[in-house]
Amino acid sequence: MENNRYITKECEGIGNCLTGDLVAEARNRLATVAHRTPIMRSATTDALVGKHVYFKMENQQKTGSFKFRGASFKLMQLSDEQLQKGVLAASAGNHAQGVANAAAKLNARATIFMPEKTPMAKVNATRAYGAEVVLTGESFQEAYDASMKRQMQTGAEYIHPFDDYDIMAGQGTIAMEMLQQEDRLDTILVPVGGGGLISGIAAAVKHVNPRIKVIGVQSAGASAMYQSYYNNRTKRLDRVSTIADGIAVKQPGERTLPVINQYVDDIVTVTDEEIASAIVYMLERNKTLLEGAGAAALAALFSQDIGSKHCGTIVSGGNMDISTLPMIQQLANKLHQSA
Repeated sequence: MENNRYITKECEGIGNCLTGDLVAEARNRLATVAHRTPIMRSATTDALVGKHVYFKMENQQKTGSFKFRGASFKLMQLSDEQLQKGVLAASAGNHAQGVANAAAKLNARATIFMPEKTPMAKVNATRAYGAEVVLTGESFQEAYDASMKRQMQTGAEYIHPFDDYDIMAGQGTIAMEMLQQEDRLDTILVPVGGGGLISGIAAAVKHVNPRIKVIGVQSAGASAMYQSYYNNRTKRLDRVSTIADGIAVKQPGERTLPVINQYVDDIVTVTDEEIASAIVYMLERNKTLLEGAGAAALAALFSQDIGSKHCGTIVSGGNMDISTLPMIQQLANKLHQSA
C-alpha cells in the first residue's frame, strides 16, 4: 500500500531515502528506547471546535520533546568508529537534548551549537545530559552555520535536526503509534519548522492510509516552509520572530521540502497571539504546559477552518522557559481583546 511517488536520485535503498518501510524499521528499533506517548482527549476542546480531537502528547516523551526519537534512531545507525569521533549538532533546544541524551546512552561525546536566545531551561538540560553547549548567533541558522565550520575542523559525525532521512523516520514513528492508538483519524495537524517532523509523519501516514490528511502549521513570524510550499521554490528568510523558538527556522531542508511537497496536503500559519492563547488554554483547562512550537497545532485548530471529524494534534514539546509565562499571558489577552 506504499505511496512511493517520491524518489530522489540518492534513493537507492533503505536508509538513503524516506519510505514507510524505513519508518517501520525505526519504530522497531525505538520500541525499547522511546516512550509510547499517550493520546489525550478533552470534551471541552471537542465542544469548542465541533470535532473529536486527539492530542498526541510528545511533551511527555523523554527530554520533553519528540526530538528524542529521531536523534536516537540516527545515532543507532552509526558505527563504533563514528561514535568515537563524537557527534555534533545545531539546535534551538529540543534536538539538542535528544542528541545529548542519545549520545550519553552510547558513550559518545556530543557538542551542540544553540542560538544565543535559547531558553536557559533548554541549555541547562542539554548540559545536564553531558553535552558541550556553544551559544552563538541570533537564530538556528547562525548556530547551524557555526556548527558546520566546527564539523569541518573536527570530523565529528553531524546530526542534523531535520534534513536527514533517519531523523525523519524516527519522528515518523509518532504517526504509526497514533494510528494504532486511534484508527478513526482523518486529519493530523503537525507543527513545522525545518520539516523533519512533518516529513516523517506524512510519509508514515500515506504509507498506512493515503486518505488521511496531513496539515502543517507554521508560525507567521517564521514561515519559510509555508512560503516555499506555496511558491514551489525554496524560500530563505532574512529574519524570524516568534515565541515558538522550536520552529523558528529561516530555511527549509533540502530533503524535507520535496517530501512535504509530495505528501503534505496543506500548510497554514498562526500568529504568536494565537499560539500564546493555545498555551494558556492548555495550562488552564488541561493542566498541561506546552512550549510555543508544541502549541502551534492547537492554535491552528482554534483559528483555522479544519475540515475534520477526528483530528489528531501533535503536541510536539513542553520545554518552556517558565519566566516567559507573563509575556505569554499578555499576548493571549491581546488576542481576546481584539476578538
